[in-house]
Amino acid sequence: MATQSPLAPVTVTRGLTVQDLTAALVAGWRDFTAHPQYGLFFAAFYALGGVVLYFGLVSIGRAWWLITVLGGFPLLAPFAAAGLYEVSRRRELGLPMAWSGILTALKGRGDEQLILMGIIGFVAFSFWMIIAHGIFAIFMGVSGFSQHSFAMFLTPNGLMMLAVGSAVGAVFAAVMFAVTVTSLPMLVDKEVDFITAIIVSLGVVRCNKRVLLLWALIIAVVLVVAMMPMFLGLFVALPVLGHATWHLYRRAVGGD
Repeated sequence: MATQSPLAPVTVTRGLTVQDLTAALVAGWRDFTAHPQYGLFFAAFYALGGVVLYFGLVSIGRAWWLITVLGGFPLLAPFAAAGLYEVSRRRELGLPMAWSGILTALKGRGDEQLILMGIIGFVAFSFWMIIAHGIFAIFMGVSGFSQHSFAMFLTPNGLMMLAVGSAVGAVFAAVMFAVTVTSLPMLVDKEVDFITAIIVSLGVVRCNKRVLLLWALIIAVVLVVAMMPMFLGLFVALPVLGHATWHLYRRAVGGD
C-alpha cells in the first residue's frame, strides 16, 4: 500500500507499484493521441537531429562514433519532455492548449530554474563524451580513431571497450535518471528551485527503488528500440514516455 512521506515542500509517495507504471503509460498514450502535434514537434528535434548526425558522421568516415552519442542520449532525452509535461498539465487541469504557453513552459515557471537543469544535463553529456573518448583511446589506441569500420568492435579489445563503456554509461544514466525523473516535471508544475526539485527526485527514487529501476529499464529499452529504424520510432516513443513521466510524477509527488 502506498504511503506518504514528508519531504519539504512536498510529500513523496512510498510504495509505487507496477500498476502505477502501467497507468502512467496508458495516460501518456492518451495525452499523445489527444494532442499529437505537440509530441511530434518536440520529438522531431531529436529524431531529425539523430538522422543529420548519422549522415554527418558517415560523410567523414566516423559513423561508429554514433554509438558514443547514442550512449549518452538518455542524459538529454528527459529535457525534450518539458513541453510535453506542460501539455499533460494543461490537459489534466482542463486548460486551453496554446503553442505560446507550451513553448514558454520550456523556461519553467519563469525563474530560469529549468534552464539551469538543462545546463546540468548538457555538462553531464559533455563529460560523458570526454570519458567515452578516453575509454576508446585506452582500449583501441590512437590508431583506432582512423578506422572506418564497425568491425573494430568485434575484436577482443573492442568487446572489452563496449563492456566498460556500457558500465560507465549506465552509471551516468542512472545518476541523471535519479536527478531528473521527477525534478523536471516538478519545475514545470511548481515554483521551486532546482536544488529542491533534485532533492525531491532523489527522495522519490530512494522511496521506490525497485519500481523506479523498472521504469528506468523501460525507458532505456524503448529508446534503444525506437532509435533503430533511423530514429523514426522516437516520434512515438519520446512523446508517450514524456507524458507518462508527468503522470508518474503526479502519483509520486504530493502537493504543498
